[in-house]
Amino acid sequence: MSEQVRIEAAGCMLDIEHAFVGSSAPAAPLLVFLHEGLGSLAMWRDFPSRLCEATGHRGLVYSRPGYGRSTPRAPDEHWGVDFMHQQARDVLPALLTALQAPPRYALFGHSDGGSIALIHAATFPERVTRAIVLAPHIVVETLSVASIAAVRETYRSTDFRAKLARHHDDVDSAFWGWNDIWLKPAFARWSIKALLPDIRCPLLAIQGEQDEYGTMAQIDGIAEALPGGQCRLLELEHCGHSPHRDQPAAVIAASGAFFALDAQP
Repeated sequence: MSEQVRIEAAGCMLDIEHAFVGSSAPAAPLLVFLHEGLGSLAMWRDFPSRLCEATGHRGLVYSRPGYGRSTPRAPDEHWGVDFMHQQARDVLPALLTALQAPPRYALFGHSDGGSIALIHAATFPERVTRAIVLAPHIVVETLSVASIAAVRETYRSTDFRAKLARHHDDVDSAFWGWNDIWLKPAFARWSIKALLPDIRCPLLAIQGEQDEYGTMAQIDGIAEALPGGQCRLLELEHCGHSPHRDQPAAVIAASGAFFALDAQP
């Protein structure tokens, strides 16, 4: 069951839908889940619970502003090229403060959420203990833009809008906020490669071989930017843009092994 908490971020008062899952032990480490560009708390389904049960974490799952049951994007509000930076540097810290989260925590991000996780880990290296990113974006690829343009037509001409509306109070807020900025010509120059060397925590990057929104160059670029051994890569066969849905057992197993490294002497 989700709850609401009010935060102030980027000069706005926002209501954020969130839920805690997994371990209720006071000493359980916190794992923050960051959803994809069309995602929400509900769209994770039971995956955060399953992962946290397997790893002993307390999971924080939330819908970013504009998504799910959180404050929607105003019809005349257009996200800027730095929208993921704002989520990583303003919204997430404000949420963690409002929920009285522990000072150190791990991150689990998918797609845009993976990019937000990387930006947050680079900006607050003293806070993030570990990070797992699935199909993250560090640059804009032609493949990504083409697929997002195709989704625009699908949204307009099929029942995709109705299906997506099950997970968002304002489905047009969620869809057009994401779709419009990704297809702006200025966004083609977006990159977070320069931030990556500031990440200090161990990192696991996972990519599906059939990902329609990005190539292996995304996670390879992360590994190239970080010192040897800091970043582990996992390439999954028969897997598209959502490894936690296409290959959940493999993602949970790899995540469990990654977190178990903390327990090793």
